[in-house]
Amino acid sequence: MRADLSLDRFSPTRRQALLGGAAAILTAGAGREARAAAGTVVVSNWGGDWNQRTVRFVETPLVEAQGLTVVRDLGMEPERKAKLLAERRLRRGSIDVIHLNDSDGFEMMKQDVLADLDRSRIPNYGDVVPALRKDYFVPWLYSGVVLIYNKDKIKDPPKSYAELWDKRWAGRLGLTNQLYFNYMMMSGLIQGGNLTSVETGRERLVALKELVQPRLYAAHQQLGAALATGEVDIALNYKARGLQWIGEGSPLAIQYPKEGAIAITFGAGMPKRAPNPDGAYVYLNAMLDRKAMAELAAASFYAPANGAAELSPELRARIDFSPEEREHLNFPDYAYVSKNTAEWLEWWNKTMAR
Repeated sequence: MRADLSLDRFSPTRRQALLGGAAAILTAGAGREARAAAGTVVVSNWGGDWNQRTVRFVETPLVEAQGLTVVRDLGMEPERKAKLLAERRLRRGSIDVIHLNDSDGFEMMKQDVLADLDRSRIPNYGDVVPALRKDYFVPWLYSGVVLIYNKDKIKDPPKSYAELWDKRWAGRLGLTNQLYFNYMMMSGLIQGGNLTSVETGRERLVALKELVQPRLYAAHQQLGAALATGEVDIALNYKARGLQWIGEGSPLAIQYPKEGAIAITFGAGMPKRAPNPDGAYVYLNAMLDRKAMAELAAASFYAPANGAAELSPELRARIDFSPEEREHLNFPDYAYVSKNTAEWLEWWNKTMAR
C-alpha cells in the first residue's frame, strides 16, 4: 500500500548546492523573485494522483519554469507533520512548503510550526474567497464528504449518513483510512448533532463495524478501484473524488447527506524554519494562479478557493455545491480537531482498522 504513494525523496547534491549558491550571488541585485528562481524549493505533499496534478498544473509550468528546482518529499500527512514538529527547534528546517488540509494547518500553526504569511508577496491571494482566508495558510481547493454509490446496483440510495447503519450495506460499504477524522466527526454529528461530539459517537462507529463490516482501504485510489470493480457498492468520500471516478467511467452517482456534508479545505503553508522563504512565496503564489486553478479544478473536480478562477459556468455548477448545500456544510472546529486528532488516529488504528 505504501508503494502507491510513489515516494520521491531526495536531497540536492553538493554540486547542486554550490551552483545554487553561485546563482544566488550572480542575481543578488536582480530582486527577490530572481534570487528565489535560482535555488531549490522543497515541497512536502501527498503522493499519487494528487501530486501528479500538482506537478502538471503548478510546479512544472509555473514554478520550475521560473528556474526553481522543486524537490518533492511525499507521504501521508501524519508522517509529514511529525517531521515538521521534529524540526521546529532547529535553526533551519528541510521543508519550504507543506501541503495540508485546513485542520492540520491549524494544528501546525498552534504547534508554532507555520509562519504567518506576507500576503503582499502572494499577489494572487487577493482572489481567495474571503471566508477561506487565514494568516498562516493558502487555501487551494475544497470539497465535502458525501455518499457515493453504484447507480446500477442501488436504486434507492441512503439520503443521510445515519442510514448507513443498516444491514443492507453489509460488506458493500467502502471506507478509506485517509478519512478517519472525517468518519469520526460524522459519527459525532449523527450522535450529538455537531462535529465536537466524537466521544459519544465512537460507539456508533463500533456498531457500524459490527453491523456492516465495512471494507477499509489505505487510500482514495484503492477505494475508487473497489467501486469500479464492484467490490463495494457505496462509499463515503469527497464529492470531488466521486466526480473523478465518474469521469473515469465508473457507474456512480452522488447523494448529498441530509445532515450536511462535512467540509474539507486543502492548501499549503510555509514552515517558520523554511530554508528558502523566497522560493516558498513563488510557489504559494503559483498555487493560486487563475488559469492553473481552473485547469486543476477540471482535472480533480475540487472547487477552487480562488473565486476568480477561470471556470466555465457548467464546470462550476458540477464541482461546487448549490447555495442550499453550501449553507448546510459542516466546517470542523479546528481547535477541537487539533487537540484530539492524534488520539483519534490511535483509536481508529486499534479499533476500526484491524
